[in-house]
Amino acid sequence: MAKNDQKRLGKKHRQASTRPKKGRAPKAAPTTGAVDPRKRKQLATKKAAAEKLKRVPKRSPDREARVTLRGDQRRPPSSVRPVAVRPAAASEDADEQRDWREAELEATRYSTDKEAVDVKAPLIAICGRPNVGKSTLFNRLTGSRRSIVGDEPGITRDRIYGEIEWAGRDVRVVDTGGVVPDDEALIPSEIFRQAQVALGEADAIVMVVDGRTELVAPDIELARLLLRGGKPVFLAVNKMDSVELLAGAENFRSLGFRNVLPVSAEHGTGVGDLLDEVFSALPVETVAEEPTEVMLTAEDEMEEDEDGPAPVRKLRTHGEYEQAETKIAIIGRPNVGKSTLLNALTGTKRAIVSPIAGTTRDAVDEVVERSGHSFRFVDTAGIRRKGKTKLMAEKLSVIMARKHLEAADVSLLLIDAVEGVTALDANIGGYAHESGRSVIIVVNKWDAVTTGRTDGKAPADKKVYEEQVRDALKYLDYAPLLFISAAEGKGVDQVFKKVELVARERRKRVSTGQMNRFLERVDFQRASVPMSKRVKIYYMTQAAVAPPTFVLFTDKDVKLHFSFERFLANQIRDSFGFIGSPIWFKVRARNKKKAE
Repeated sequence: MAKNDQKRLGKKHRQASTRPKKGRAPKAAPTTGAVDPRKRKQLATKKAAAEKLKRVPKRSPDREARVTLRGDQRRPPSSVRPVAVRPAAASEDADEQRDWREAELEATRYSTDKEAVDVKAPLIAICGRPNVGKSTLFNRLTGSRRSIVGDEPGITRDRIYGEIEWAGRDVRVVDTGGVVPDDEALIPSEIFRQAQVALGEADAIVMVVDGRTELVAPDIELARLLLRGGKPVFLAVNKMDSVELLAGAENFRSLGFRNVLPVSAEHGTGVGDLLDEVFSALPVETVAEEPTEVMLTAEDEMEEDEDGPAPVRKLRTHGEYEQAETKIAIIGRPNVGKSTLLNALTGTKRAIVSPIAGTTRDAVDEVVERSGHSFRFVDTAGIRRKGKTKLMAEKLSVIMARKHLEAADVSLLLIDAVEGVTALDANIGGYAHESGRSVIIVVNKWDAVTTGRTDGKAPADKKVYEEQVRDALKYLDYAPLLFISAAEGKGVDQVFKKVELVARERRKRVSTGQMNRFLERVDFQRASVPMSKRVKIYYMTQAAVAPPTFVLFTDKDVKLHFSFERFLANQIRDSFGFIGSPIWFKVRARNKKKAE
């Protein structure tokens, strides 16, 4: 454009030359003084955050370590290498996440399977002071990762039972906590009491010492106690990982033991020789005589035909197979009374009980026979928040508690009546709900808010308290609710009745004909579901039990809307029960195969 033309256009030309040709005009960053006074503080905060972000270095030692050098590139010496220091909070979070990943990886190596052990079989007890490798030897002997192992001393506290098969013979073995006889503190004294119970039951004892350290006072004191007991005692000098260390095992003969055997529980060296020595000292196995056959008379055969074969208890099934026992996991926050409840249910002092939160580390199980039914109760470690769990052993115990929950049939969700339902209680209940376990909500320490209340307030009303619990745990509306006092033994009998009921409901099966007649009666117009999310159910069938799983054949292959799923589950419960068990649904489109 000529200059004369530009002068003639004047203001219009200047506007056209400054205006962008395409797109919107660039938006200038507002200054603090040009904005609304009510938004100045918010803008200033954003600017300060942006300036702080610019000052944070973009490079870190971890990232520099992962950089691959190519060609003639050389990494600068460590003295001149630029090192970026991460903020303390970010560094702690990263370390915490790494520790949890390591704990989860370690937990995959541990076993939650627990087979029924013959209580009449001979028992071998493993004992010793803390951190000498007792749990490692126990896991080596049983061929499983049943007992938690770690570098921190005093991880094992309760008695852990297992089974060994050696030379065609089955025996039991028990792992005990680290024994310090002269320690009068609460937990060490309870560990010693548990160890004394195991030593009293045992037919042979294996004392474990650390071969890489000198003898200490707890070793000498425990050796004196064992030698006075009069039972076969074997000294296993552990951590003999190399040939050069084997000669040092002879130094431990000063304890007075005749049978001293060097072993390496971590690598399995010398374990076979130890088992040979121990099994030779066990009582001779008695072979039970086979019952003589008796010929049935004609009258006996007629009575058998009239009565029919004995009914077989078919428990948790996906394909109708027999199960010998019902497994119940006791779950909850730390210090809500899980171990006290286990002791009350079994009528023994099976688990260590103390007011210190986090006393239980390993899962403790005990079998109870009642009214012809076999119940295996598993006391799990208290589940904490990740930020509250510091030690690796505690992280591992929390993960193992969830694994034992997933291996159970029924879960007892314990709630402290004094503190009420917390957010952590709701999370723990969600673990049981999502894993498909049947749930019974147990409000423990009920006497502390009623007859034994000491704060001067009126006793709690059971109906009002139940409404509060139901309001906080709405997703567990199908779970029965019990009020007990495990320390006083009140209401414990109700637990057995509810467990038996819930386990039976969990294994209930409904025929396809009953389900189709049920569909004809349901008014699906009452379901508060958006029209775009509604599906038409042609028919449905129960595909599995434990938990009850139903397959819906519909006109759309879509995920059910949560309100429709809840409505259908409530309708099924009203018609067929399924008390205490979650109900799962699977959707299959009837015309899907045709479309493909």
